[in-house]
Amino acid sequence: MNGAELRLGRLFNRESGRTFIVAIDHGLAIGVPPGAEDAVGTVDSIISYNPDGIFLSPGLLSRAGHLFAFRGAPEPILRIDFLLLDERLKYLGEQHRMLCSPQDAVNLGAEAVAMFLVFGVERGEMFADNARAVTLAAREAHRAGLPLIVETVPWGSRINDRRDPDLLAFGCRMAAELGADAIKTEYTGDPETMASVVEGCPAPVLVLGGPKIDSENDLIESARGAMTAGAKGVIYGRNIWQATDPSKTSEAVRDVVHNKSAVR
Repeated sequence: MNGAELRLGRLFNRESGRTFIVAIDHGLAIGVPPGAEDAVGTVDSIISYNPDGIFLSPGLLSRAGHLFAFRGAPEPILRIDFLLLDERLKYLGEQHRMLCSPQDAVNLGAEAVAMFLVFGVERGEMFADNARAVTLAAREAHRAGLPLIVETVPWGSRINDRRDPDLLAFGCRMAAELGADAIKTEYTGDPETMASVVEGCPAPVLVLGGPKIDSENDLIESARGAMTAGAKGVIYGRNIWQATDPSKTSEAVRDVVHNKSAVR
């Protein structure tokens, strides 16, 4: 077993084989989201919810790294790229750039790194460059002993359905073929179609939460459906720290993810 495999394994619960991760890297793409105005304070709160890992940006990890400095802390997962798709900056066009190297992530204390692979952008050159960047980052990350989680998402100006099962299956398989150790992607909304996405991907598939869902019951059912389909966990952000009771919501999601009896 190499370092990347060991660190990836630490993200997954020994009994359930799944992981509950919370994302707080939104400031890179959507500015100051409600519920996370105090970025470092939000990280501190998230840690108290006992997730297995936390997605952060480089600047936020450098400011909040001390909060992870104890035995049993969640694994810090560093976002090492930048995606420009926000409507307020639409006049700048769709853009993707690397922010830092996997070695920089090691120096900041990360236990894994994360990148986008974005289907649906207007320019083929951007997508091709994105794919190449994923492969290069996977090699560099593995040399540094870090796993790479690729967020495969059908976003961009050419996408009408972000939950298209065929497109999701294509993207997840491509990310794994490019070198991803785990995949973060959309939930199709249906366990049967999501199962086809999972079955076609040789890397563990984790589902994202996306924008805030009004009903906590709907959120729980989405998590349950994804686990039933064979997903290995969830990576939720706004649906956790924008919840009316984030601690209670985290507990409910964690129970679905790790308690096999809760999955039909």
